[in-house]
Amino acid sequence: MATQTIAAYNLNYGSQAGQVAERNLTLLAAQQRGRRGPTPEVFIAKRLDNSRLVKAADPVRVREMRIFTAAMSVLFVFVMFYGWQHFSAIEYGYKVEAEKQQCASLEEQNRQLRLTEAQLCDPDRIDRMAKKLGLGAPRPGQVVRQENAFDPSTPVMAQASPMPPPLR
Repeated sequence: MATQTIAAYNLNYGSQAGQVAERNLTLLAAQQRGRRGPTPEVFIAKRLDNSRLVKAADPVRVREMRIFTAAMSVLFVFVMFYGWQHFSAIEYGYKVEAEKQQCASLEEQNRQLRLTEAQLCDPDRIDRMAKKLGLGAPRPGQVVRQENAFDPSTPVMAQASPMPPPLR
């Protein structure tokens, strides 16, 4: 805070000079008392009138901004296209791996089914099951072979045969 003084205009008058000096001393004492606390802040309100200001158009700056905007748009499109391709490639990689795993699983299932078929078609196993059911080798005349080619238009007579005994 600045010290306030009242200047004496005319030093020839002794009484006025004494009054000024006395006034200066009282102001100095008041300032010293005021310094003991926080420094006062002074805010000055200043009214500005910018209504008459007009922004001048700068065609060079406008052209630069349009070029910059176009360049950033092209760069953005390229980055998005690259990202789309990258993530599509990753997705297709996952799909290929899933298809490979499914193919391997189906091949293993096919192998298991072929082994099961080979076990079920084993002649020794079929003979053992036939003997358990009471079946034996065919007797002479029991097997009839058709030497004629099958003609679907000729009528066929149905024949009934007795049921085999139930398994226990």
